[in-house]
Amino acid sequence: MKKTGLFSGSFNPVHIGHLALANWLCEYEDLDEVWFLVTPQSPLKAQATLMAEQRRYHMVELAIEGYPKFRVSDFEFKLPRPSYSVDTLREIQKAYPDHLFHFIIGADNWLIFNQWKDNQTILANHPILIYPRLGYEVVIPPDYPNVRLVNAPILEISSAAIRQACKDGKDLRFFLPESIRDYFQLQ
Repeated sequence: MKKTGLFSGSFNPVHIGHLALANWLCEYEDLDEVWFLVTPQSPLKAQATLMAEQRRYHMVELAIEGYPKFRVSDFEFKLPRPSYSVDTLREIQKAYPDHLFHFIIGADNWLIFNQWKDNQTILANHPILIYPRLGYEVVIPPDYPNVRLVNAPILEISSAAIRQACKDGKDLRFFLPESIRDYFQLQ
């Protein structure tokens, strides 16, 4: 069975923090691959701030091109909206039964995980890898053996800050993968 990290997000835009984390998870957490699952509409984010889903998908596609351990997925584009992780995980596991999906979330999301739809179903059926975020203390109850805080480097780069920097005319060359810089700035 292939150990696949499922990194779900809006990737609005994808940036070097996303890529560095996914690379670290493949190399140090023994994942065979990481799938960037582009979310068309998160129940936790305002739709108005999102670039078009196909544009975000294409940026991830460009950013990961040539790296064999990464894959971009539009799986949620075909599911009802808003996208709930429990539904996505159930459907993607049915579609790819030869994969063991490890769900990747940030420490900020772990703190509100108890508010997620059917969170206990996720906990019961999928390993969860939590990556650290500055200012978020992670406490994992002992009765959650499938949940683990990974020792990934903390890269506090946000898509929102990148969008604002672009509007302000800032030089983003070291925050965005070279393959998407011009494409992103044309938005």
